[in-house]
Amino acid sequence: MPVELSAAQDVEMFAPSLSSEQQRELANRLTTFLSQHSHLTDSFIIEFFTEDLWHTLPCSWQPVLQDLTYPQVADLLLDAAHGDRRYPSVWPLSLLAFRATAHALAFPRERRRERGRAAGSLKPEEFQENQSQSSLLGHIFRKHVKPKKQHEIRKLGTLVKQLCEQTDCNRVVDVGSGQGHLTRFLSFGLGLSVTAIEADRTLVSMASRFDGQLLWALEKEKQKNSSSQLPVLQSSPRHVGGWVNPKASWEAFIKQLSAADCSGEGPPTPSGPSKKRLRGSAHRQGRSQEVQTSPSHDSDTRSQDAESSSEQRPSESEPEEQSPAESCRPVCEEGLHPEEDHPDFVLTGLHACGDLSTTLLRHFVNCPHVRGITSVACCYMKITTKENPSPPGLVEPPAPPTPAQESVPSEFGYPMSSWVRGLSGHQLSYKAREGACHAVEDYIRRLREESELLRTHCYRATLETFIRDTRPDLRRAGIQTIKKAHLLPFTEYARLGLARVGLPPELPLDAERVEAMLKQQGRVVVYFSLALLLAPVVETLVLLDRMIYLQENGVDSQLVPLFDPNFSPRNFVLVALKPWE
Repeated sequence: MPVELSAAQDVEMFAPSLSSEQQRELANRLTTFLSQHSHLTDSFIIEFFTEDLWHTLPCSWQPVLQDLTYPQVADLLLDAAHGDRRYPSVWPLSLLAFRATAHALAFPRERRRERGRAAGSLKPEEFQENQSQSSLLGHIFRKHVKPKKQHEIRKLGTLVKQLCEQTDCNRVVDVGSGQGHLTRFLSFGLGLSVTAIEADRTLVSMASRFDGQLLWALEKEKQKNSSSQLPVLQSSPRHVGGWVNPKASWEAFIKQLSAADCSGEGPPTPSGPSKKRLRGSAHRQGRSQEVQTSPSHDSDTRSQDAESSSEQRPSESEPEEQSPAESCRPVCEEGLHPEEDHPDFVLTGLHACGDLSTTLLRHFVNCPHVRGITSVACCYMKITTKENPSPPGLVEPPAPPTPAQESVPSEFGYPMSSWVRGLSGHQLSYKAREGACHAVEDYIRRLREESELLRTHCYRATLETFIRDTRPDLRRAGIQTIKKAHLLPFTEYARLGLARVGLPPELPLDAERVEAMLKQQGRVVVYFSLALLLAPVVETLVLLDRMIYLQENGVDSQLVPLFDPNFSPRNFVLVALKPWE
C-alpha cells in the first residue's frame, strides 16, 4: 500500500514520487557522478598542504575560484536556491556543469513551500518569539530539551501519529531513544503506547526520571487548575536497556521488547523539586527495565544537564491504586512465545546511528509485527561496508559474534539493495560518508557572515605540515576540538595541538612558511566547499539505496524533508508502510 499521509501543514511528502525505474536510473547517475569526483569526496582538508590538494583541481577552475569572496562561494557554489548569480569572471563549462549536476542529483532538502528561501537564513517560525522555546510544543515537553530536539520531536511525533492512524495501530517502538524526549511526546502528548529501547543504561535511567518529573508536573498542574486541557494518558512509556544487534534476527529483537512488556517490576515514582508526597495514580506510571546492556548507539541524544531531585515514595499506609500503565500491562504466561504473540507496532528511530538505521529497516521488512516505519538516519560514516566492515566509532557487541553472525554482503549497512550493489563505482569511502554528515546550511551561513570560524580548517592544515615534518608516520592525528581555536593566534593553536599528538609544544615553527600557508585560507575554504557541495549527493545515494532495498522487498517508501535543514541538518525521514495483505 502506498504511503498516504493527511494534508497536515507540517507533513509534506517528497514530490514527485519516483517510480522503481526512476529510482534505479537515479542511482546509476549518482554512482557515475560520484565515482568521477571521488578525489574530492575522499580527500581530507587537513592534508590541503601536505597533499597539495589545490593543484588536484582542473587547471581551468583554479583562477576563477581562488579569488572568490566568502559570500560569493556561498551564492555561486553551495546555495542551490540562490537566484541572483553574478560571476566576477567567466567560469569554465566543466565547473558550471559540476555545480549544476551536484544540485540536480541531490534530493531537495526543503519542503516545496520553503524552496527559494536563502539557506541559513531563518529559524523555524515556532522559535521566532523565543529562540529557546518552541511555541508549538507544550511546555511540559520542553524541559531538558534543546530547541533543535524540540523541533524534531514535535514534527516526527506528528508523522508517527499519522502512520498509527493510517495503520489502525496504537503501539510504537522507539529505537535509540536516548533520554526519551520523543518517547514522552508520543506517549504523554499523543496518547500512543510506546516501548523505548536504548543501549546506554545511564540514558535509560535519565529517561525514566524525566518521565517521573513530567508526571509530577502534570499532577501539580492538575491540582492548580482542574479545568486545564492536559494530555490524555493512555499508558506510560516502557523503557528497555539493550543493544540492538545488527546481526540478530527479528525474533531476537521482539524478545528484547517483550522483556519490557512481561516484566513484573513496578514503575519508578516521579521525581520533582517538591518534597511533598504525591497522591493518586499518575505518579506510579513510569517504569524501566534493564536487559542486555552495552555502550550507546549514539542516536543523536547527547546528555544534557538535568535538575537534581530526590525521589519520593508513597507511604506504606496509603492504599495503592492501579495505574493505567499497570492495567494495560500484558500478562506473560509460562510457555508464551513473544515472537508469535507480540502485538503489531510502528517502528521509529530519530537519528539512529550508523547500522542501527539499516537494522531497523531490515526488521521492518522481515518482522510481520512491524506495520510501518519512520527512519531518520545519522552518522553515515559508521555504516559498515564490504570494504570497511569495522569503521571507527562502531559500537561493539556485548559478546563476540558467533560464526552464524558473521557478515555477508547483504548484511552490510551500505549498500542494502541488490541494484546498487551491482552498479560499477557504487563504493563510498569512510571519508565520503563522513562528509555527508556535514551541515551545508550552517557552512553557508558562516560564509555569508564571513565568520572567523572559517579559519579553523586552514589552521589545522598548516599544523599538519609541521606534524608530518617531525613525524612522517603521524598522519591525520586527531587533536580533538580546541576551544575557540578560531580566536587564537596560530602559534598558540599549534602549541595546544602539538601537545595533543604527543609532540613538544615548543616545536620551532618557520614563521615565513606559516604566513605563506595562512594566506591561502581562501583556497582552503573553496576546496572544502567543493567537497561539501557533494555531501548532499552522497547522502542521496545512501538514502536512495534504502528506498530501492524496500522496493525490492515489495514495499513502497517516501522521503520526507521533515525538519528545517537550517536547524536540523539530517532532516530526511524515510517513511514506509506494509502493503495490505
